[in-house]
Amino acid sequence: MTDPVHLSKGQNIELPETERIDVLLGWSETQNGIDVSALLLKGGRVPSDEHFVFYNQPASDEGSVQHLGREITQAGHHERVSIDLGAVPDDIDTIAVAGSTEHGTFAYFDAITLTVIDGGGALVAEYTSPDADTETAICFAEVYRRNGRWKLRAVGQGWSTGLAGLATDFGVDIDNDTGEETGNSTQGWIDSEPPPSDEPGTADDDSAAAPTEVSPPEPSESPLDASDSRPVPSQPRRKRGVSTVKPAARAARLPQLQLRDNDSWQPARLFSVIGVGSGDEQERRATAAVVSTMQAVRPFARAVCARLGAPVGRFEGYIEVPYTRGEAKVMPDAVFRVARGSKVWTALLEVKTGTGQLQRVQLENYLDVARRHKYDTVVSLSNDVPAGAGELPVEVDRRKLAKVALRHLSWSDVIHEARMVLSHGGLDDDLQAWILNELLRYLTHPRSGATEFSDMGPHWVNVRDRAAAGTLRAGDAKAASVAGKWSALSRHLAQRLTAELGVPVKNVLPRRLVNDADARTAAVMSRLAADGVLEATLSIPETAGDLTVTADLRRSKITCATTITAPNEGTSTKRVTWMLRQLKNAPPALLVEAGFSDPAANACERLDVVQSDPKKLTARGSGTLDTFTLQCSSTMGTKRSGMGSGFVHSVTCAVDSFYADVLQPLREWVPAAPHPADPDDTSVNEH
Repeated sequence: MTDPVHLSKGQNIELPETERIDVLLGWSETQNGIDVSALLLKGGRVPSDEHFVFYNQPASDEGSVQHLGREITQAGHHERVSIDLGAVPDDIDTIAVAGSTEHGTFAYFDAITLTVIDGGGALVAEYTSPDADTETAICFAEVYRRNGRWKLRAVGQGWSTGLAGLATDFGVDIDNDTGEETGNSTQGWIDSEPPPSDEPGTADDDSAAAPTEVSPPEPSESPLDASDSRPVPSQPRRKRGVSTVKPAARAARLPQLQLRDNDSWQPARLFSVIGVGSGDEQERRATAAVVSTMQAVRPFARAVCARLGAPVGRFEGYIEVPYTRGEAKVMPDAVFRVARGSKVWTALLEVKTGTGQLQRVQLENYLDVARRHKYDTVVSLSNDVPAGAGELPVEVDRRKLAKVALRHLSWSDVIHEARMVLSHGGLDDDLQAWILNELLRYLTHPRSGATEFSDMGPHWVNVRDRAAAGTLRAGDAKAASVAGKWSALSRHLAQRLTAELGVPVKNVLPRRLVNDADARTAAVMSRLAADGVLEATLSIPETAGDLTVTADLRRSKITCATTITAPNEGTSTKRVTWMLRQLKNAPPALLVEAGFSDPAANACERLDVVQSDPKKLTARGSGTLDTFTLQCSSTMGTKRSGMGSGFVHSVTCAVDSFYADVLQPLREWVPAAPHPADPDDTSVNEH
């Protein structure tokens, strides 16, 4: 596998032979977000509004370009566009990939990176956009066709008129019903620069193919409707113009049962755990429950399928479909099919529940079957939670990924998507909301075998005891297993908070560790061997500080902490008073540390002590009070899995409690509006 190409502005490369690429637009900030979009161009303009792919129109008509939405990794956030190169219409010569931001300008973002990944998950190219200023939309790259081959060009040209202005310049008819004119951008790049050369790093001397007249496609039935004798209702013609206004997220409304005499009356469950065993029975029940719910609740099906690179379209799922491979028979646990227009996307699904382990041979057999049938993807679904998004729990022969993609879903991912749709997906149908909630109840029951991250692996007890005794060494293979589990738990904590809070929470890592699983594991192992400590930092939007959770195996303690900046005016006593007013409902045992410019003046006391005598934190008195560090400790669970005394359960509970009781109520200090100077006024803004 060759190293990825790092592109500079104007440079272009030829893409490798692959059926599909994913283009990811990534950024590290959490307060603002970037929305990715793609425009299918013919001679520099869209042939129709349907050739504009973005959050309100997540697929082109023929399904060749898909908007797959936002994900969170250790690197930060990214939005993804998937391009099926073989399905792009012949008259489309260029696909422009752009990004836009609704709040502020791109000057807010330190670095924005465009990444191109092939169908096998291999990194093809990267482009880090130069610093921006007033731009609110940027065309980052073009995927274009020359002499029958696909190429990639780094562009980096901006608009100050947002997504609507960018789309308008490409010929999209925008109708936001606001009465505002989008107009033409003053920084549009069409016709404003000579087209770059086809040699890497030089100007392109190829001219775009001459526009040709293309007749509109004849209407056709979806292949999934071919055997359906029922009349298909005609779809109302969409009004001219697309809206770039984002729909507001809202929680689903669940039906409330009000006629029972008392709380002992238990409602019937759609997916019952009664009688469920283990192994095959567990897998069949969980698979059937998920597939049937996806068919009934389309937003949930879309959320799951988007993770797999599927188009937006009608979903159908089938279980235990038999195939032949040579003389043998193979039977995937399920087959996913999504139809859009005349194209049908297909994925074979292999499911494991409980402690079941995915097998390389089985996945490679499915890859062979998928390639022979010209299917798109093989999906593994298990309780394995890889430490990084896109990482696979089982490595396979990469030659088998030339024509078929391999994707992994954890049961934590499925549960996360169900929670997101219920809480923030705008699900209007009460019956669908009830069905999805019943699936969530089932999957989170211990008997389902499809649990969230809950197990530190078979080597946990051995590594825990040696770390506590100080005899663990960083090169220990068992320590590597526990380090990988901790990285997975850190990602699970971020994903869990994302679903609960409706904001993108990320696990913060040094940049050098983000995309290097081996280096990430080595860093965790080194800290574990040296200090007996596992540590993760979660960045939560709109909070006053990051949340750091530390598992100290030598002290058997879980500690959650955050550091916030103190007001930069007023006396030290006033600054302490400002802090205490925000901690009225915090636990008395919370430790409050005051950090001074002179470290010798630093002081730390329990909250209840400081509340009775605030001067306990300022008695040493030298230097300026700059920061407050707040931390809570609780007993660490020691068992590898389970509730109560389980390690994962103790970490999860500690994070939840600290966020609710301490971090969520905190607000950063905001200075008062300017007023005439008063030399006698030493007060600090206490709002």
